Amino acid sequence: MKPSATLLAIVIELGLSLHLFGQPKTPGLEIAHLTGDYYVYTTSRMFGGESIPSNSMYVITDRGAVMFDTPWDTTQIQPLLDSIQIRHHTNVVLCIATHFHDDRTAGFDFLRQKGVMTYSSKQTLELCKVHGKRRAEYSFTNDTTFTVGNHRFLACYPGEGHSKDNIVIWCDDAKILYGGCLVKSTDTNDLGNLEDANLAEWPRTIANVINRFPAPKYVIPGHYGWADGGGLAHTLKLLQENKNNR
Repeated sequence: MKPSATLLAIVIELGLSLHLFGQPKTPGLEIAHLTGDYYVYTTSRMFGGESIPSNSMYVITDRGAVMFDTPWDTTQIQPLLDSIQIRHHTNVVLCIATHFHDDRTAGFDFLRQKGVMTYSSKQTLELCKVHGKRRAEYSFTNDTTFTVGNHRFLACYPGEGHSKDNIVIWCDDAKILYGGCLVKSTDTNDLGNLEDANLAEWPRTIANVINRFPAPKYVIPGHYGWADGGGLAHTLKLLQENKNNR
């Protein structure tokens, strides 16, 4: 006896549902208020069979919103823009990437199409060209202060670490150090992706950051939690452990 078309449809739908149910899922867009006009937003991607959260930031100025890095999950870019418009009644006007990897630059093309000015260091721009990554429309060579409306941000290159081009962003008014992937969260004991890392220089680079910005109230790492603000010291600890184990 042949199964009916209805029964086949039910079996196929059930099989698809079970298949999807068994697939690992990543969280969608998460937005957390940090302080004042500053917000941390997080998207996730599967990496090595694990859902990895990636932190970025935005700040609301009286001239529009400024993003530090793009969402890693590019399906969440429009929801992020929509959320900023609904919550703050403003549009994103500028985005600065902190290094060339996808978790910082993947949304550049989309943002440019939306009229957002995209920036990176010249070094990041060149590495994006070499590695076929999304590129910023504009670039800067030296440490650069961006002034957008009532807020100022310093994009600073402290040296090589997670990558050759990693920069940090210092928000002096709120004493926020946005460390990106140069800084590791105390929630993890893993240095993460070391494919482009300079392990020999990384400790010196972290020391440069500590010396230049000695008293941050908030330290935001590229991945995982930031609540205790101890990412700089924790990164040095992980680097020392890595050196001891080599």
